[in-house]
Amino acid sequence: MSTLALVSNPHLDETTAKIRSKPVPWEGYQRANLVTSEELALVKRVDRQAPQKVQSILVTDGSVYATLYLKLLKKLVRVDTMQYLLVMIGDALLDHDERIPLFTRPVEGEPDLPYGPLLRALNTQDEFIQLKASQILTTLLSSEPAPLEPQQIQPFLNTISALVHGSSANGRDVAVQSLEALLTRTECRTAAWAMPPLLDGLVDILESNPTPQMCYQVGFCFWLLTFEQEIAEQVNRKFDIIPLLMTIAQSVVKEKVQRVIVATYRNLIVKAPSANLPAMLVAKLLPFVKNLSTRKWSDEEIVEDIQFLKEELTKNFESLTTYDEYTSELSSGHLSWTPVHDSETFWKENATKLNDRDYEQLKTLVKLLKEASDPLVLAVAAHDVGQYVKHYERGKKTLDDLGAKTRVMELMTHDNADVRYQALLTTQRLVSQAWVR
Repeated sequence: MSTLALVSNPHLDETTAKIRSKPVPWEGYQRANLVTSEELALVKRVDRQAPQKVQSILVTDGSVYATLYLKLLKKLVRVDTMQYLLVMIGDALLDHDERIPLFTRPVEGEPDLPYGPLLRALNTQDEFIQLKASQILTTLLSSEPAPLEPQQIQPFLNTISALVHGSSANGRDVAVQSLEALLTRTECRTAAWAMPPLLDGLVDILESNPTPQMCYQVGFCFWLLTFEQEIAEQVNRKFDIIPLLMTIAQSVVKEKVQRVIVATYRNLIVKAPSANLPAMLVAKLLPFVKNLSTRKWSDEEIVEDIQFLKEELTKNFESLTTYDEYTSELSSGHLSWTPVHDSETFWKENATKLNDRDYEQLKTLVKLLKEASDPLVLAVAAHDVGQYVKHYERGKKTLDDLGAKTRVMELMTHDNADVRYQALLTTQRLVSQAWVR
């Protein structure tokens, strides 16, 4: 496969074909001293010529034309001319990966080359220029043997983020494909992770009922990201991807989508088990994986990954106490009316455990109370605070110090009836005076 085909989009291909045949006023550029006579002569050899003829010229003079196209792209700013030059660069690279080094090598006396003109093309208002420049940059950057510099990566990632958030379906498609190719490199994974809006954009795509192909491509991006230790440790806490990916896996039956999601889960367990296993158990991943293990798969890798997930999740599930289940639910942030919340026995035996390690679990509970937006989470958190106080009267002062009392009282005016009801019950417990002997 040609490296240029890393980014493939029907709209981009159709527009490229139209632009290829459009005339460009090269003589006018020469009269305006924007193009030298030598440059004009070179352009005329390939301008609107048969593809076979152009390819034969590039066999002998590829280096000359690579420099020419980049220099002209640097100094000519008319939209139609920039479009044409990008098409010529794309045509030179298509099915000819051996020419990539001609476009990535430094040019003597031209410190801005090779990447400056292409990166600046990303800032134009013309969508075709943005997308064609993205396609070419993806080809060139992903082929660089040495680690990329921040000034090469960052402007491109900024454009990818803008396209991911934009309203153009073609823009999102090209942006996600470009990101897939870039994230195979460690330095690009690190740079992308430092851009929360870009990750938010990927999550938004998954939440907007995308096509199976787009599910696969975004899933592939997350799979690549989770090869980094820091990302594997934090990605679910920050972006809640464990339940989100399971929702996608349950709704999209294509094997390649299932495969990339299962592989992502495997990365999360291998790289950061303590950060991710609790959330996986709360998301009911184990029964889902058991179901997957009964299906027939054509790919041996997914069979191995499913078996690995099943063994790891089963091992952790079997060793859980009810208190472990509760703390797993707390750390996942997804509180719901599981049996432990209403169990008097559970609270009688475990209320004081919330005080362990400097009130670690109590602080997590209060944090959810303050920061959650889901009414179900708020109602359960308010209820749990009440249960904690009921079974550990002296915890009132700690809750007050943590701001829980004020927050619970605020929730008495919440829009949701269940939140109001749980907040009222807990407020009564917080303000009641215990009989002190």
